[in-house]
Amino acid sequence: MFRFNDANVYWTLYVLSDEKRIGRKRLADEVGVGEGSMRRILDTLQEWEYISIKQTGIMITKGGLSFLEKIPIQPVDICLDGSVIGTEQQGVIVKGVADKVNNGMEQRDAGIKVGAAGCTTIVYRDGNLCIPPDWNLDVERPEIAKKIREEYGMKEDDALIIGGGTTKQTAIVAAVSAALELF
Repeated sequence: MFRFNDANVYWTLYVLSDEKRIGRKRLADEVGVGEGSMRRILDTLQEWEYISIKQTGIMITKGGLSFLEKIPIQPVDICLDGSVIGTEQQGVIVKGVADKVNNGMEQRDAGIKVGAAGCTTIVYRDGNLCIPPDWNLDVERPEIAKKIREEYGMKEDDALIIGGGTTKQTAIVAAVSAALELF
């Protein structure tokens, strides 16, 4: 039985997007899946012509890069100590979906469902960064709001989802899984 989800497939392409060749074992470690699951992911991506596999390693194709660019998710390395549950964190900015976030519980639940501690969601609406439903980050924690705008390039109508877990891979899968739920 394979143990991976769409977030693992997305992250596989993201890791490969630096256009450097990488081995299957190292890729599996970075994505946080077993080698059998990674083989299945790679077989599928190769069938779709999103990657090429050679003895020298795996590399993303132009088609794979083009597909990845169409997904409005931008990973950001973020650490908001004390604001996000979990010892490890990974953020993703999801472009233009702030209106699809209700109270953030859906994103939290998506993170928990994949084994993480949860997800914190921040939306940019009406010129303010807020944690839904109504906690205004600009008022309550202006230093964090400034950091998010300046360092991560969050724009009006975007959502920032920060996955938290005990491992980096768990945090990644949580954030990406919650992001994918918005489409």
